[in-house]
Amino acid sequence: MMGELLPGTVVAVEAYGDDGTEAAPLYPEEAALVAQAVAKRRREFTVVRACARRAMEKLGVPPQPVLPGERGAPRWPAGLTGSMTHCDGYCAAALVRAADLASLGIDAEPQGPLPDGVLEAVALPSERERLRTLAAAHPAVHWDRLLFSAKESVYKAWFPLTGQWLEFTEADIDLRVGPGEPLGGTFRAELLVPGPVVAERRLTRFDGRWTVQRGLTATAVAVPHG
Repeated sequence: MMGELLPGTVVAVEAYGDDGTEAAPLYPEEAALVAQAVAKRRREFTVVRACARRAMEKLGVPPQPVLPGERGAPRWPAGLTGSMTHCDGYCAAALVRAADLASLGIDAEPQGPLPDGVLEAVALPSERERLRTLAAAHPAVHWDRLLFSAKESVYKAWFPLTGQWLEFTEADIDLRVGPGEPLGGTFRAELLVPGPVVAERRLTRFDGRWTVQRGLTATAVAVPHG
């Protein structure tokens, strides 16, 4: 699923349901981070890192620990960049050689409405207006959840390039339905604050793709070098 949303240079590895429950043990420094966590948290932490290490291997990089860096962002091996996500019943990691992409971000969420009050906290008035139009045309999609996921992917792609926080309301996201495909499409995130500089050019927007399938909402952003 996630691989469909990303360029061919990206290696995406996923685990559904109980897939990955036999994942290789964590490295000691990883295990220490979740020693006091509940079982669900430990399982997701373990499986998503197993996905990441399989992606490393596919890129010819020896498997190694994936430890959190600043603000929890994963620290990747030299020469790689990537993103991870997990929710109930799904874990995924996407990695790419840093020479091929400047950054990327992925997110997956259960396909269902956001809890009460969340949309008002994360969405701009312009975004909420567009969601109402989309919901009238395509009621099968939980557009509030999709918008939230897209904002998460945007942030995950933004942070490695800037080292700075991006508020939910600092990117205006326009979700678009693909032709003949009501459960997939693209989105554009217009940055409302100065964007990162990539290849001597300041970015003003990120572009991404989305899909709804297998009870999940998934989004991805890939930031090219130029």
